[in-house]
Amino acid sequence: MIVVEDLVKRFGRQTVLNNVSLSCRVGDCIALIGPNGCGKTTLIKSLLGMVVPDSGLISFENEPIKRHWKYREKIGYMPQIGRYPDNMTIGQVLDMMIDIRKSSSRKLDEELVEAFGLNDLRQKRMRTLSGGTRQKVSACLAFMFNPPVLILDEPTAGLDPLSAEILKEKIQKEKAAGKLVLITSHILSDLDELITSIIYMQEGKVVFHKGIETLYTETGCDRLGKAIAAIMRNS
Repeated sequence: MIVVEDLVKRFGRQTVLNNVSLSCRVGDCIALIGPNGCGKTTLIKSLLGMVVPDSGLISFENEPIKRHWKYREKIGYMPQIGRYPDNMTIGQVLDMMIDIRKSSSRKLDEELVEAFGLNDLRQKRMRTLSGGTRQKVSACLAFMFNPPVLILDEPTAGLDPLSAEILKEKIQKEKAAGKLVLITSHILSDLDELITSIIYMQEGKVVFHKGIETLYTETGCDRLGKAIAAIMRNS
């Protein structure tokens, strides 16, 4: 569904993406992890068309994305830090996004709006919200338009334990429905129950892209954090 071939991106003298190639298929739930500064955010922004690579190719459903922005209608994106107009209410932000994307033919998915209790908070202004409640708004917007692809950047950061479980259950449900889910997270314990494969990046390169069961078999570990630590020690 998404194919990246020999992607290179430089900022000044720094090479942030160094010949990155990978393939993400329908039904995959992929963890994109690595140390800070390894290129994860730049890769995500390249997939979203927010960063233009210096060279290489990104294809979405077998079509190059360069100069073709319509593919973004099929992606739900949850940023690590959602930024919204401070003077708008939660209800106004949700309604604004529905109005902006009114061309979408997909039925709205408001399951998370209900689960997070945001209908009772619709009149609250964004400037008054805690970080966790902002995260809930971002999550609702990512899933609301029923996209076939979800890109979630640190989705559980700032959420209370109950809300984090609600979100993980929703991710499981969408994965079971055959959607492609790409997750970045430093909380590796949140990923154990969710992912089918893992992409590990370091210094702008993909170190490996493995199925999670293959990773566990190769390392003899049954937890993602321990498996990653074992691989990095051996390398």
